[in-house]
Amino acid sequence: MANIKSAKKRIRQTKKRTMHNRMYRSAARTYIKKARVLIAAGDLEEAEVVANKAYSTLDKAGRKRIVHPRNAARRKGRLMAQLAAARNAAA
Repeated sequence: MANIKSAKKRIRQTKKRTMHNRMYRSAARTYIKKARVLIAAGDLEEAEVVANKAYSTLDKAGRKRIVHPRNAARRKGRLMAQLAAARNAAA
């Protein structure tokens, strides 16, 4: 355990920041999972709405460095590729 006052403060700050970052990371994962379930079910209109929310959440997480920007870009690309493949298969 930290003995120095500034170290104790950093521990408190880290705990707060971790909780805040977890919220963004969790939201992104949730939207991605929902979009994939909808794509698998064939509900492409609803999947597109949820995919756009996932896209936005991943962008925000990447900008805030909660996830690495390239990680966010890779996840967005894979999700959009799945959506495009489902659209082509449906057409």
